[in-house]
Amino acid sequence: MNSSVHIQQKNAARYAPVAILLHWLLAILIIAMIGIGWYMMSIERDPNSGWYFNLHKSIGILVAALVALRVIWRLGHKPPALPASVANWQATAAKATHYLLYLAMIAMPAVGILGALLTKKGIVFFGLEVPRLMAPNHDLAETFFGAHSVIAWILVGLIGLHVLAALKHAAIDKDGVFQRMWFAR
Repeated sequence: MNSSVHIQQKNAARYAPVAILLHWLLAILIIAMIGIGWYMMSIERDPNSGWYFNLHKSIGILVAALVALRVIWRLGHKPPALPASVANWQATAAKATHYLLYLAMIAMPAVGILGALLTKKGIVFFGLEVPRLMAPNHDLAETFFGAHSVIAWILVGLIGLHVLAALKHAAIDKDGVFQRMWFAR
């Protein structure tokens, strides 16, 4: 590694600790939610599947709250600038991908919660029944769940793109971009 890249890595502007914590906490929860969601759909008709559905709904509400917190944080804290070595097209692609990730992270729990509120079972948040805000409507609930499924696939694609770009910056470019969102310098 030449000395200018090494200096650039050491001096790359980092995200704030709150942003880093929210990023990785949401990354873990969203990946877990996608896994739980796919699993619970494969056992949907099993008698004991309700536990997985309630867990998915509970974590989904938690994710929605953390996404709201992250959006509020992001609105008040501009992310650090990318290093000058990052090509303009890559910076534009990163900005677009982040925008779409935020959009999907907002839409995913919102649509899922709306669908769940329209079911006969409603929502139980870690054992506490959430007050019913609307009458059950099976057809409308299924419409929301269909959208929830489509958003899940879009989110999986965006996460894959995001991870591949992060790995490229960490392993190939070695430009400090990955380290900006990592826990340690």
